[in-house]
Amino acid sequence: MNSRTILKLRRKFIVVAMLTYFLVMVFMGACINVSNSVVSTNQIRRVLDYILAGDGMISYRIRDDRGDQDPASPEHSLSSSAPDSEISAASSGSEASEGESDLSGKTILEEFSPEFHNSARYFTAAFNEDGEVTDLRTTHISELTPEEAVSLAETAYHMNMRYGRIGYYCFKRGTISTGQTMVVLLNCLSQIRSNARVLTITLFFAAAGLLITFILVYIFSSRVIQPEIQNIRRQKQFITNASHELKTPLAVIRANTEIVEMINGESEWTQSTMRQVDRLDGLVQNLVMISRAAEREDRSVMTKIDVSKHVEESVNPYRSLAQQEKKELVAEIQSGVRMIADESKIRQLTTLLVDNAFKYCDEGGTIRVTLESIRKGRTVKLVVSNSYSEGANVDYSRFFERFYREDESHNVDKGGYGIGLSIAESICQQYSGSINVSWRNGEIFFTCLLN
Repeated sequence: MNSRTILKLRRKFIVVAMLTYFLVMVFMGACINVSNSVVSTNQIRRVLDYILAGDGMISYRIRDDRGDQDPASPEHSLSSSAPDSEISAASSGSEASEGESDLSGKTILEEFSPEFHNSARYFTAAFNEDGEVTDLRTTHISELTPEEAVSLAETAYHMNMRYGRIGYYCFKRGTISTGQTMVVLLNCLSQIRSNARVLTITLFFAAAGLLITFILVYIFSSRVIQPEIQNIRRQKQFITNASHELKTPLAVIRANTEIVEMINGESEWTQSTMRQVDRLDGLVQNLVMISRAAEREDRSVMTKIDVSKHVEESVNPYRSLAQQEKKELVAEIQSGVRMIADESKIRQLTTLLVDNAFKYCDEGGTIRVTLESIRKGRTVKLVVSNSYSEGANVDYSRFFERFYREDESHNVDKGGYGIGLSIAESICQQYSGSINVSWRNGEIFFTCLLN
């Protein structure tokens, strides 16, 4: 595992952790603000219902453990808190509203305290059948002129909504005891500002928490991914050690088999043994190659090479093979493509992809190698394609897995070990690039981008 891979793993962990925290904060913030908004809206609607139940005038009773008290009694005189006209005029409405109750069991009159009656800022307007204002009451509001109050009331009346909002005024439309239509408009500026404060506080603490979480995750991310880094390093070390350990028994088997052939001559069994020894020896070499491919090279010691030249020299040896297998090899190589790289890696990448294309190309098919410079010369694009008529339903997402074969039986008739594309992917990653596979119109494409 190189430093770039470790950095990529660390970034992925940070992104996942921050995304998780962000989603949790969004959920919690939404729950808090939606709940606060619902509670505030319900409270406003209860106030509007309460006022409309009194035909636009506030009325209430004070209750204690001894039962209902007469508002006119000396102990609970209301003359100082509400006009006599409103109290007497609302008596019929209060009788109707006493029986109404919410889910908590409280009646509407029991829910609001005497202080509420003095603090509520509202006005009402009654309309006749022609939609004209016949009665306007603004005794509980001083911020509007009668003309402004009539204008707002008429706007609410013509909206044909039971509940609604105009600016920071919430309203309810209903029918009162006289048969007229009444609109009650309540100043809800304090509730609106309260909701805005809750939203602002939620966003502030969520942003602060996001920043603090990022700092902590960034600090501890290296420790969190350390076990994974150690595990990958142990795997790499195991591959290297196992490769060296396997070389000795393979050499012994090869030597013993050769001695047997010298004494008894070649046989079907000794030839089979030698073929398997050769295969195991190739596999060991490829395992070492995989281990080394994961190491990022120091680009400061690389030189600017002619990629076009090295790709063309890597493709040319396959032209005789194409004639032998009656396949067509087409090379479309742009001249003068250059980049800072190791020429051996470019040759290895090209050879791996062309060799793979020959192995899986259809009979009499075409292998095409294309090289060009893109993105104003900052990126080298290498595309190797071949005819592959049966590629419509193939799982291409697994092509770069080590030892993966599309044929689940792992048939080795075509040679190879199923790790060539994995090595090609490692080479592309060394140059901050990528390799992708796609299929269209009976042809499979391997596209490499090198930076």
